[in-house]
Amino acid sequence: MYNRKKPLEEVPQVNTKIWACETEGCNSWMRDNFSFERVPSCVICNEPMVSEERMLPALANSTAEVRS
Repeated sequence: MYNRKKPLEEVPQVNTKIWACETEGCNSWMRDNFSFERVPSCVICNEPMVSEERMLPALANSTAEVRS
């Protein structure tokens, strides 16, 4: 049987700066270029977040930097 679906394109992954919740058991994280604060707090448990890097698919944030 012939399947017309195109093969999925490989999305390039880049080393990305993120903010991760430091609370044990909380898996919350966000990309640095999508956060509104210089040092954000976790939106789930309201605890401080720490800066880390992860290999993630490349995304472009087209909004201007509006951090307080």
